[in-house]
Amino acid sequence: MVNAGDIKGLQKPTILFNNYSDNFMEGEAFVSDHIFSYIVSGTQEVWSGNQMYVFKAGDYRFFKRNQLTKYIKRPGQQGFKSIAVHIDQGTLREMAELYGDPLYWSFPGKDIVLLNADSYLENYVNSLAPYTKVSAVYADALVVLKAKELVLLLLQTNPALKHALFDFGAPGKIDLVAFMNTHYRYNVGLDRMAFLTGRSLSTFKRDFQKTFNTTAGRWLTRRRLEEANYLIARKGKAASEIYLDLGFEDLSHFSAAYKRAFGKTPSQERRR
Repeated sequence: MVNAGDIKGLQKPTILFNNYSDNFMEGEAFVSDHIFSYIVSGTQEVWSGNQMYVFKAGDYRFFKRNQLTKYIKRPGQQGFKSIAVHIDQGTLREMAELYGDPLYWSFPGKDIVLLNADSYLENYVNSLAPYTKVSAVYADALVVLKAKELVLLLLQTNPALKHALFDFGAPGKIDLVAFMNTHYRYNVGLDRMAFLTGRSLSTFKRDFQKTFNTTAGRWLTRRRLEEANYLIARKGKAASEIYLDLGFEDLSHFSAAYKRAFGKTPSQERRR
C-alpha cells in the first residue's frame, strides 16, 4: 500500500512489488485507489476502522478505496514479499462505459475482502512476473492492459465487487460519533478525516465542535489517553507496546501527556 498524500488517487494504474527481509514493518496508509494484493511470503496484519485482519502467504486481497488502514508486515523465512495492483479511477471510468450498470447500489462487502483463490487469480499473479522491472517503450500501455484484465477477472469471479469498482462518488456525509470511535487511533490529518466523513475541513471542524463540544485535536488526545489508561492499568501493557497503536509518534511525548492527564507516568500506573 502507498502512504499516499493525494486523496484523489493515482493518475494511472500501478503494479508494485514489495520485497524485504528486515524486521517487521508497521505504518498507516490512506488507500486512495482500489488495490488488489497477493502475499507471496510472510504475514500481514491490517486494521481497517476497528477491525483487524490477519493475512498469510497465498492470500488474495481487495482493498476498497477511500479508507484508512494500519498495518504490520512480518517477514517469514523468505522475507516479506507481495504484489499489488493499484487501479486508477480513469481506467475504471473507461471500463464502466462497457461493463457497468446504469443503476448502482451500495457495495455489500467490507472495506477489505479476502478473495477466494482460483486458477484465474493464480494465473494472473504469475503473469505479473515480467513487470518487476518494466522499462519498455510501451510499459505504461502494458500496465493499463494488465489493470483492465484484473478488473475483468474480479468482475468474473466476484460479481459483487462491481458496486465497489464502479462507484465514483466521494464519501457521503456520515455520523461523526461512529466514525471517530472507530478511527481515533489513526494518526492522520484532519483533512483526511473530514474527507472520509463527507465534509469539507471547515464543516468537519464546525460539526465536530457542535457534536463533541470540543475541538477534534483535544478530543483525539483525550480519547487515546483514556484507551491507554485502560490498557496500562487494567491490562498491564507497557507504554512502549501501545503508544504507536494509539496514534502517538513519540514515546516521551506520550508519557508526558499521560502524566498530565492521570498524575502518574505509565510505568508508575502499571506498577500499582
